[in-house]
Formats: sequence, structure tokens, C-alpha cells
Amino acid sequence: MMRRRALLASSLVVVATPSLAQPNGQLDQAVAEFAQGKPVQRGRVKLEMEKLVDNGNLVPVSVTVESPMTAADHVVAIGIFNDRNPQRDVARFVLGPRSGKAAVATRMRLATSQKLAAVARMSDGSVWIDTVDVVVALAACIEGDVN
Repeated sequence: MMRRRALLASSLVVVATPSLAQPNGQLDQAVAEFAQGKPVQRGRVKLEMEKLVDNGNLVPVSVTVESPMTAADHVVAIGIFNDRNPQRDVARFVLGPRSGKAAVATRMRLATSQKLAAVARMSDGSVWIDTVDVVVALAACIEGDVN
């Protein structure tokens, strides 16, 4: 019986303590800073990633933006931000009309289940956003001692 309890205890998932996560509002603050005071609108941006991630150590993420990518109308920058990782900025990309296509892709680590946001700044000054809530089964990005 003691062996079963030991096996059961060893199968528990370690959860990061709240002190490792960002304080509430950090995602909103990051988006506002990236938007440079402009109103943020939904649409035009598509953040694509799995909604349920088995392992947070290497998570593929891609962002596409509806844009003709011409000199008069193009994406200037794309930012990816998170709600609960130790660092809120995942990536920032600078684009222009010569990029040809408003699409970026990368891989990231996820500390825990959280909300992510992809934000695009356009050449006309408008700012667009898409968000995704992701559930992470095995956490990554744990800094410090969790004992």
C-alpha cells in the first residue's frame, strides 16, 4: 500500500507558484505599449496555435494578417505577447511592403495555461489584435526554485 501512495505522489504535476507568473494586467499593458496609444481593434489578425498543448517547452505559433502589403497599405510590425510567462514579450517582427506576405512563425515556451495575443500595427496607424487561450499540460519556463 505504501508503494502505491509513493507512485501516486510521484505522478502529480508540478505547478508553478503564482510568484513566477506576471501580475494581472501585464498582457493588456504590453498590448497598449505596442499599440502606441492607438485603439486596438479585433479582426485582420489570425493567431494560430494549438489550444491544448501537451508540452510547453516547444510550442509552434504563427500569425497572419490580412493586408495587400503594398507601399500604401502594409503591416509595419507584429508583436506576440503572453499573460503568464516570466517575460511578457514573445517576439516582435518588423515588416514592410517588400515582405510580400504578412505572415510570421516561430516557436515559444509556455510556463503554464494562459492567454496569448498577436497584435499588428498597420501603415495607416490602425492596430489589430487576435487572442488565444491555451491550456498547457506540462509547463515550461519555470525560473527560480519551485520547492
